[in-house]
Amino acid sequence: MKIHGVVIVVGLLLGGCTDAQSQTKVELPTFPLEVENHHPPLDDGEMTVALVSSGPFEGTLSRPFYSGAFDAEIMTWFDESLLSVDSNFEISNEGAATYELSEDLRTITLRIKEGVSWHDGEPVKASDLLYAYELLGHPDYAGERYTFTIENIVGMDAYHAGQAKDISGITVSDERTIQITYKEATPSILTGFWSVPVPRHHVGDIITGEVTMRELEASDKIRVTPIGFGPYIIVKIVPGESVLLKRNENYWRGRPKLQSVVVKTVNEAIVVESLKKGDVDIAKVPVDQYDSVKKLGNITLLGEIDMAYSYIGFKLGVWDETHKENRMNPQAKLANKLVRQAMWHALDNESVGKYLYHGLRFPATTLMVPVFNFYHDAKNPGRPYNPETAKRLLDEAGYIDITGDGYREDPEGKPFVLYFASMAGGDVAEPIANYYIQNWADVGLQVELTDGRLHDFHSFYELVKSDHPKVDIFQGAWGTGSDPDPSGLYGRQALFNYSRYTSELNDQLLKAGTSEEAFDSKVRRNIYQKWQAMMVEDVPIVPTLYRYELLGVNKRVVNYSIDSKSENRHVWKWGVSK
Repeated sequence: MKIHGVVIVVGLLLGGCTDAQSQTKVELPTFPLEVENHHPPLDDGEMTVALVSSGPFEGTLSRPFYSGAFDAEIMTWFDESLLSVDSNFEISNEGAATYELSEDLRTITLRIKEGVSWHDGEPVKASDLLYAYELLGHPDYAGERYTFTIENIVGMDAYHAGQAKDISGITVSDERTIQITYKEATPSILTGFWSVPVPRHHVGDIITGEVTMRELEASDKIRVTPIGFGPYIIVKIVPGESVLLKRNENYWRGRPKLQSVVVKTVNEAIVVESLKKGDVDIAKVPVDQYDSVKKLGNITLLGEIDMAYSYIGFKLGVWDETHKENRMNPQAKLANKLVRQAMWHALDNESVGKYLYHGLRFPATTLMVPVFNFYHDAKNPGRPYNPETAKRLLDEAGYIDITGDGYREDPEGKPFVLYFASMAGGDVAEPIANYYIQNWADVGLQVELTDGRLHDFHSFYELVKSDHPKVDIFQGAWGTGSDPDPSGLYGRQALFNYSRYTSELNDQLLKAGTSEEAFDSKVRRNIYQKWQAMMVEDVPIVPTLYRYELLGVNKRVVNYSIDSKSENRHVWKWGVSK
């Protein structure tokens, strides 16, 4: 079945390369990780950083409450965790605090270093970190970060249920010292420990009733005048458009190199021209504009394999707000895993990566990114592009074309139409969505875009988060963070688990991956390879593409690096020269 008129762009790009067996593997490119400019930075230097987007940033500038990647990027300039992480993504003592772990691996003691102050001059206190946990575990908290590492704290269950006023497992010894005790020893303490404090004195105290949770989420104190203890101080926010920051002269690490920073949204359509003119100094480069940016003489292209992947998700249930957990629906259109397996085999991701993304995205095989090279199962092939296998699986599942129109009916002989939600953004968003629809049509599945169009970021997530009945399939992307534990995305109680997939085996493997036994990295690797295999078998999510993150950096920028092992990865080190 061919869909005329919707895949012209993809067809031109792919030419005759639709036979998976005839395609050759794309050799992955290499890029520098650090700029070559090491001249002394200007003392009065100003830098402009682009948030490359077709829409505004949300502007919820508080770690417990934000959801957008752009908000997270803005926060790196003015706020930070008390504990740094090393190149293995484990917490270290190089940050604004140090830590010690007890012999039984269940209690962490964190001590804030002297001279660490909020932007208003108030010292950062241990009680500010306590406040973060009080927010995350509060019965009224509706955010997405009440995850395993929070839930695992002694007394958090009772506090979260409203049965206790305090979290018994957290003790503030003095203004700079806090102890947190966990129910179970887990390696996620080292890779997923929450050490971002919240300035109680600035945002207001929900514990005393000074503000409510809803008031705090909507407050100007986190949207207009947020503060942190990071290297730069917010001066002005133009909602959704830009943030102006100035140097924090009292930053605990020392004097930041830049006098000021502007972080602003720049549309994908003009990012190349903005870099060429020098209107922005640093911008993430949409991969479809790679060829144009690499020709710019004033720009250095940096790149590395990202801690992210694109995916196709299948709606298998709903979020149960009463019980705060995901609940599968056995009557969901895609409840049969054979159909999901077939839909993965039908996707020609290699062509998408090679021809639409210039080889800078490549087929994903499992839900563990290659950056976690110790845990990623490189031997697991996933479900490679194979339309014949897809057709066989659909036949086996009882989905047959009865009417002869090229589309399969369901096992009861009824029309089988799936609705696909996908986001707008960049020149390739629509061609990719349409190409995937064509891939599915080629094996006899009728898939249509939800509402007949792509959706902007906000409307897309409103549809997906609400489990809207007109969404059967959705396309998105995840940044994984530094902890390989996938329970925050795919656990039974994970709000981010948008497919709403659950199973007893999933519960068991996710729990085992954060158990005391999993402190042995080989044990943890074995667990996570079993989990990857299970997800390839059950296919609630199709990992479609791993990716390179590319950054265009003006050659006047100094001391800039994306290497996790480099000291120049810290924003306070970055500067500009003449």
